[in-house]
Amino acid sequence: MSSSTPPAAATKPPAGRKPPAGTKPLASMTAFARVAGSDGPWRFSWELRSVNGKGLDLRLRLPPGHEDLEVQIRARAGAVLARGSVAINLTAVREGESVSIRLNQPALEGLLETLRGSAERLGTPAPTLDALLGIKGIVEVAEVEETAAERRARGAAVLAAFDHALTELCAMRAREGQALEAVLSARLDSIAALVATAEALPERTVEAIRTRLAEQVRVLLDASAHQLDAERLHQEAVLLATKADVREELDRLNAHVAAARQLLAQGGPVGRQLDFLAQEFNREANTLCSKANAVTLTQIGLDLKLLVDQFREQIQNLE
Repeated sequence: MSSSTPPAAATKPPAGRKPPAGTKPLASMTAFARVAGSDGPWRFSWELRSVNGKGLDLRLRLPPGHEDLEVQIRARAGAVLARGSVAINLTAVREGESVSIRLNQPALEGLLETLRGSAERLGTPAPTLDALLGIKGIVEVAEVEETAAERRARGAAVLAAFDHALTELCAMRAREGQALEAVLSARLDSIAALVATAEALPERTVEAIRTRLAEQVRVLLDASAHQLDAERLHQEAVLLATKADVREELDRLNAHVAAARQLLAQGGPVGRQLDFLAQEFNREANTLCSKANAVTLTQIGLDLKLLVDQFREQIQNLE
């Protein structure tokens, strides 16, 4: 059996971060592994390909004579993989003689003796040997049969090679997951920085909102020749001030950032949970844009939407 990655690599935590005890590192759903092996006259090779998927979809291709391994293969893959569309292909070739040829000597001799006697009586040429060999039952061709012990040994060797290939696949998924974690963490840092910038905007202060509303009211009063109801203007001003307040949206964005960071630190198959958070990020960014009372805040909302789209796009690769 040959391989470039030791089986232990699949459980090695990513550099720079140790997942809590009992958890798995983040894993990508994109990976590939190939492992070859042999047992006696048999040469076989496993090839595993994993891509994105909503759930765990195992698609097996097994050569004739190896169908009985499917249940064990599905169980072993399902024990370590949570999501992804995984193609599992096995090729197996038996080297050397795969068939046995047996000559039915008594039948050949009896037939030859009978035909020679008939040829002498009829005065015809005696039949040739090659003509007799073509008669059904004279030459028997059969596949070489394995003993029960040989079949068990071959099955164990094929499964051991599959375990090795599965370990390599998990190791590659973990390495890709480590890279995704770095990208996602950077996106979360950028989102948190934009939220902090929005919180510090002078346009969000009570004084700024009051001044802007007072100016709008003054313009309305001048334009309407003082015919507007003062109480109604006060109510509208309160509504405008409430609408312009994005404190709730900023608080929820900060909470979503904290939750996403916790999931990244937790590790394991958290892709679906992060995808849900990405939807919530996008919802708050949209609300921020709709309630923005300044060009600067609108731009922050648009920048947030771009970061959230990038964040969600990377999450689609995460288990």
